[in-house]
Amino acid sequence: MSARIVFETHATSEDNEAGVAAGWLPGRLSARGRSEAAELGRRRRADGIDAVFASDLRRAVETAEIAFGGAGVPILLDWRLRECDYGELNGAPRAVVHGDRARFLDAPYPGGESWRAAVARVGRFVDDLPLRWAGARVLVIGHIATRWAFEQRLNGVALEELAAEDVAWRPGWVYLVA
Repeated sequence: MSARIVFETHATSEDNEAGVAAGWLPGRLSARGRSEAAELGRRRRADGIDAVFASDLRRAVETAEIAFGGAGVPILLDWRLRECDYGELNGAPRAVVHGDRARFLDAPYPGGESWRAAVARVGRFVDDLPLRWAGARVLVIGHIATRWAFEQRLNGVALEELAAEDVAWRPGWVYLVA
């Protein structure tokens, strides 16, 4: 039996507003981000969500807590849903980290991981999801690496193609895990 994933990115963080690629740094939501998280809750609370999974990085946790705190839906944190680890470049300007993402598809960032390794990490979450959540509709709050893993693993999109695209926010993506 399959599971359905509704994916949402974490709300806008102070780092996003400052043009910083936080990577594995915790980050905090900005005032705008807290408002976006509340809107996410209004948009998704009546959407038949059985559980919320979030990256354990603070900006994703905060998004989940604001959106679904007190809603009676379990919020489960999973480190595998984290952003790519930019290593020594965690917290560097976004233009430096994302200027040539294709260069780091297979080669890790200095002291960090490659995009392919990050996608494989998130892929283990995808593999495990039907073991407990078959037939469920779950919401996942994550990062670029999280969405790339879903696109690559569940829709067959090549990482090279994902690395070349501009990151554009939208209100959710839906995936089927067979």
